Amino acid sequence: MPISRATAGTVFVGGALSLTLAALVYPSMLGIQNVSTNSARVIASTQWGPLTEADRNFVVFVRSAGLWESPSGQLAMQKGTTPAVREAGRHLVIGHAALDAACRKIAPELNITIPNQPTPQQQGFLDTFKSDTGKQFDSDFANILRVTHGSIFNTIAKIRSTTQNTLVRQLADQANEVVLDHITQMEKTGLINFNQVNFQETTPPQLPSNQVTPPVPQPGAPLVTLTVPPGLSAEGVPTGPSVDAPTASPSTG
Repeated sequence: MPISRATAGTVFVGGALSLTLAALVYPSMLGIQNVSTNSARVIASTQWGPLTEADRNFVVFVRSAGLWESPSGQLAMQKGTTPAVREAGRHLVIGHAALDAACRKIAPELNITIPNQPTPQQQGFLDTFKSDTGKQFDSDFANILRVTHGSIFNTIAKIRSTTQNTLVRQLADQANEVVLDHITQMEKTGLINFNQVNFQETTPPQLPSNQVTPPVPQPGAPLVTLTVPPGLSAEGVPTGPSVDAPTASPSTG
């Protein structure tokens, strides 16, 4: 199903996610010296293996993604006009609650500061969903989220195949299963314009860093927690293998 010209512009922006991940400037905003553009540069030695810039950025990104995709899923459960759209929303809410719990577990152990708000770009996607109604909501929801999940899917594989940090590897395992499920759910809506989605994923624009950078959390601000609403069944929703407790033995293979 074609999507509107305005929506096409919004969705197109989503294709930048995979490329901007490696260049995420969030750490430098937190006062961490960033003297290299090499994402493989080791920035810390931990008991779970070395931590690279790419590893750190990945944890930040997974957290940031949940901060807009979880509320997007709740909107889909409320506003979706078809059972498939509402079901996709349920999977988003449950899947990102699981990923968020993993991020909040490992971030302090790896000395990673995680955001409390999504990026301006991600907030723009969420604002689109808030203003949409009817079939337009269904189409925008399915196509925008298919682009964003497809864009990060390759990044997850790269992190999983290169990281030497056990905790980051476990998060990538979990994210791989959850994101694949979300891609599948968007496709099950029957609303995906695959030609447009593929173009947007393979021809991403370059965006200013301030559009793809989560705001720095205020000192002392309570950590936002993504949870599953009471009474919402998690039956049949993949949440991936949970991240081990921080006492897990490190692995460098």
